[in-house]
Amino acid sequence: MNSPTASSPVRDTILTSGQRIMSAKGFSAVGLNEVLAAAGVPKGSFYHYFVSKEAFGEAMLEDYFTAYLADMDRIFRQPGQTKAAQLEAYFRAWQDSQSFEDCQGKCLAVKLGAEVADLSGSMRAALQRGTTGITDRLAHAVTAGVADGSVAIQDPPDAVARSLYQLWLGTSIMVKIARSTRPFDDAVALTARLLHTAP
Repeated sequence: MNSPTASSPVRDTILTSGQRIMSAKGFSAVGLNEVLAAAGVPKGSFYHYFVSKEAFGEAMLEDYFTAYLADMDRIFRQPGQTKAAQLEAYFRAWQDSQSFEDCQGKCLAVKLGAEVADLSGSMRAALQRGTTGITDRLAHAVTAGVADGSVAIQDPPDAVARSLYQLWLGTSIMVKIARSTRPFDDAVALTARLLHTAP
């Protein structure tokens, strides 16, 4: 028998379906039956891998952040680019993934952050671990940008990284409220000022 946390095609299908649906509708508004129907998986299979909806939510967030951080690592390892160029590529990818119409499961932290932080301690902890991983990587990239001369900052790299993440997280919410990508234009300009790079 598989461990409840071990990867398997069935478990991965349930998680992928959950990410796609809940990134659009939220956590509380989606029942397990909707996720399982979309995944084409019987209910018994769900409880083989997850003891509860909350445990599923935690695993879904962990899975989301694992993929997200791997994408960040790929962007920040691109050869032949300054760190400023890599940071620009990261925030461009952020814009591309945070569509207000259909983000295809790529905006889970934006959609669920405020909701599940108040619902579940374990899901809030998963969000905390994931967002810490993001800001740590941003801080390393900013530090490397200072070293290669493509970035100039006035505050410590970890403070700049937290400010950037909070800026872009809030901007993603405003994009959804305004049903416009214009808030991203402001975020790009402010990011350039924070990093002293050309927008």
